[in-house]
Amino acid sequence: MEKFIVYTVILIILAGFLFWGFQTGFFVQLFTGPVKPVAVPEGTLLFYGADCPHCKIVEDYIVKNNIDKIVKYTKLEVPFNSKTSAELEANAVLAIQLAKSCKLSTINGVGIPFLYDGKNCILGQDDVINFFKNAANIK
Repeated sequence: MEKFIVYTVILIILAGFLFWGFQTGFFVQLFTGPVKPVAVPEGTLLFYGADCPHCKIVEDYIVKNNIDKIVKYTKLEVPFNSKTSAELEANAVLAIQLAKSCKLSTINGVGIPFLYDGKNCILGQDDVINFFKNAANIK
């Protein structure tokens, strides 16, 4: 009976350690090493996914209001669903780096659409649209 209790306690401690490791990203850093900072391009950056429905709503707003003629920004595609490549992965690393600089949680990556204006991080279709609305001086 004592062995059962000892094994149960060890199993609970091990499970807690594994849970903590996956939640904090400890194992990712342990096996891949620390992520090297990427040079941040100047200006406003809009991270999006090609098949992301919320990104599509932002894109439709931009096109409808000719935002790209009024506001200078750079679009950077990140992996979404099963679409990925080295370039998209590099953009995702940059998005995570910027989100961390804004003290956002990156345990599960960064949600998109995600905008960085050089100082602030803006997440979600409504807030990104409001950013462009204000930047373009649209009422």
